[in-house]
Amino acid sequence: MKAAALEDNVWIEDAVATIGQLSRDKEEFTADDLRKEMRPPAHQNWPGMAFAQARNQGLIESVTSATSTARSRKNGSLKTWRRCTEGKQQ
Repeated sequence: MKAAALEDNVWIEDAVATIGQLSRDKEEFTADDLRKEMRPPAHQNWPGMAFAQARNQGLIESVTSATSTARSRKNGSLKTWRRCTEGKQQ
């Protein structure tokens, strides 16, 4: 797994940029939308890290939380996100 992670050291950066684009294109979106737009991550924690970075940068905010129906997610948490309003962006 380490070798794969070293091969794709810009995945999280690309994912944050894609999350920013999703927030401009859609009123609300989830990690499943990111998965449709991105190449597979080398590590299963990377999507969560990308969403955390986007949230910390003030790009997005959480709207709701549900359970994912994607078989690969094994009933994991699935948050719905939206673009932050102007007042919340850094």
